[in-house]
Amino acid sequence: MKKNDWILVSGIVAAACILGLLMYWNQSKGHYVLVTVDGKEYGRYELDENQTIDINGTNRLEIKAGKAAMVYADCPDKLCVHMVPVSRAHEMIVCMPNKVTVEVFEK
Repeated sequence: MKKNDWILVSGIVAAACILGLLMYWNQSKGHYVLVTVDGKEYGRYELDENQTIDINGTNRLEIKAGKAAMVYADCPDKLCVHMVPVSRAHEMIVCMPNKVTVEVFEK
């Protein structure tokens, strides 16, 4: 690759990083999570209230310090348990085998 090619690639990577950071910083903080099971609303829970929610005996959601995390699932892969806690608008935790979704919303 020539020098100008490296400059072009570096510029594109830098622009992508800056755009990603701006999108992350502009994402608003969530106020509550909406839990759905099989597409039907199971409940809405405020993020500013520490609590543990049992979801049909198959999943357990913990809200603590303004973040929601799936702490238990009886599904075989447990991918939802390993997801990072969510706290910003439109972030989600999904447990496909149990058809459970947790999405963060603004007020």
